[in-house]
Amino acid sequence: MKRPITGVSAAERIRASARELFYSNGIRGVGVEEIVQNAGVTKPSLYRAYESKDGLAAVYLDEFYQTCRTRFEDAEAACPDDPRGQILAYFDGLAERASRPAYRGCGLTNAILEFSDHDHPVRREAARLKQAMADWIASRVALLGARDPESLTAGLVLLMEGVFVAGQAFTPPGPAAHAGMVARLLLGDV
Repeated sequence: MKRPITGVSAAERIRASARELFYSNGIRGVGVEEIVQNAGVTKPSLYRAYESKDGLAAVYLDEFYQTCRTRFEDAEAACPDDPRGQILAYFDGLAERASRPAYRGCGLTNAILEFSDHDHPVRREAARLKQAMADWIASRVALLGARDPESLTAGLVLLMEGVFVAGQAFTPPGPAAHAGMVARLLLGDV
């Protein structure tokens, strides 16, 4: 068991441990024993704080989405009143992140791929949060006044999901490094 970090609650250590392990190895690829050993806590601590591994996974997915939401907000702040610039800023950042050697894609996408049962609570939560990501893209496209906003949104969402997978599948930098350029091609003159 790892030595606990002083001043950090057991719940916070469990959450940090799960975040690291779930992202690196997948939710199903990590057992409760590994999470608590990595966190330096006991199993009862995990169950007191999160009730179940699925409950902990839901917290992980929400935290992962909040990181994504922050990236969207950063893109908005970088290009105020410029939805095209916001989309491009997001995809440029994604291209950079997906080209790093330790990149493991999107935790939400990975969770959806792990859980084939559409009614599983982990998959439902991941799908709900993925929809929120697609909605952000749709909201930016709507501001562009595109001729075919539905198809443009679909193309950008497909690009985003493709980058999440390509960043893991190919040796960096790989095709994911071109996400910003592909977004520019999709946006064209709108």
